[in-house]
Amino acid sequence: MREIVLDTETTGLDPKAGHRIVEIGCVELINHVATENSFWKYVNPERDMPEEAFAVHGLSSEFLSDKPKFTDVASDFMAFIGDAPLIIHNADFDMGFINAELVAAGWPSLARDRAVDTVRMARQKFPGSPASLDALCRRFQIDNSDRELHGALKDARLLAGVYLELIGGRQPDLELAGSGGEDAAETAAGAAQPRENRAPRAHVASPSEIEAHNAFLEKLTEPVWRA
Repeated sequence: MREIVLDTETTGLDPKAGHRIVEIGCVELINHVATENSFWKYVNPERDMPEEAFAVHGLSSEFLSDKPKFTDVASDFMAFIGDAPLIIHNADFDMGFINAELVAAGWPSLARDRAVDTVRMARQKFPGSPASLDALCRRFQIDNSDRELHGALKDARLLAGVYLELIGGRQPDLELAGSGGEDAAETAAGAAQPRENRAPRAHVASPSEIEAHNAFLEKLTEPVWRA
């Protein structure tokens, strides 16, 4: 099973207000395990960089001025994600920006239902607890110590770890049933060995126990039971 963990950085909060994507990062998961396959691009937003956005990701207009425009990277981006589900933290935000950029570049928009929102997953699993990426990294003890500024590929890699924890964490022992080789065969053979049966435990009182019981009853006034 192939999934894509995705994150973007932008010039602001609303694509309808003219804000644009400035960085996009994707990490591939195969059967819930991150591979070495990734997609990462800085994008020239063709506009200024508000101070509020710069404080989040540190990407200036000058730095981005010689980077490709989204229209130049759209084909490679679409080829990378293919038809895989998209794992996104706060999916409505990123999907809104991605679809705005795709439509402007002449591509069809992506279906919203192909995105898996890890914020929603976290709130369902830990109601009332913080659901930010930093908070979830702390909860799952995922090292994000170098995350002074947001970065699309860095955050996608962190999110991949968070997502795996949200769906139950990595449990290599569960692979035993599907593994092959001599170890698996020996384990299966050992499991098939019959167990040694113990002799049934005696539950009937011995004559000496009955005698002791009757002697005890003689000391009682009108006992309601006798052996």
